[in-house]
Amino acid sequence: MASDLTSSIIGHDDPARSGTASAIVTVCKTCRARHVDEDGATHYGERVGEDVSRRLAEALRALDLDGRVALADVGCMAGCGRPCSVAVQAVGKAGYLFGDIVTDEEVAAIAAFAGQHIDLEDGWCSSLQRPEALKRKTLARLPAPLPLPPLAGALREAAE
Repeated sequence: MASDLTSSIIGHDDPARSGTASAIVTVCKTCRARHVDEDGATHYGERVGEDVSRRLAEALRALDLDGRVALADVGCMAGCGRPCSVAVQAVGKAGYLFGDIVTDEEVAAIAAFAGQHIDLEDGWCSSLQRPEALKRKTLARLPAPLPLPPLAGALREAAE
């Protein structure tokens, strides 16, 4: 199944500001609003991902990141229990997955963290260094991918 990925680089509509993105923010465009009623039953409503993505694009532009942040919408990030799911990643750096990103404050915090993430050498930071609005929204911090060993060698070692 394809991920249904669409992306844009903030600031690339202005040729004088275009460049290579240093980070990518990925938003689940299929996330639905979640409501838990008084009986504890969870109900899902309208899709909020596309609205979060639109507001995030505005917040990134407002921070004047000069085309250094790409924004991508994907079909599903499997974070349905904590909509809206948003990831911040960069090549060679730790990446972050956030959930329950809905309010303007949370969207602005994601944009601020994307700018902060660009300046982190290896992507690692403690929860105390992230914007306040994200401290209880962090679902995972993933280390930068390690180089894969040659397949033949790995299979040989496993057989021994």
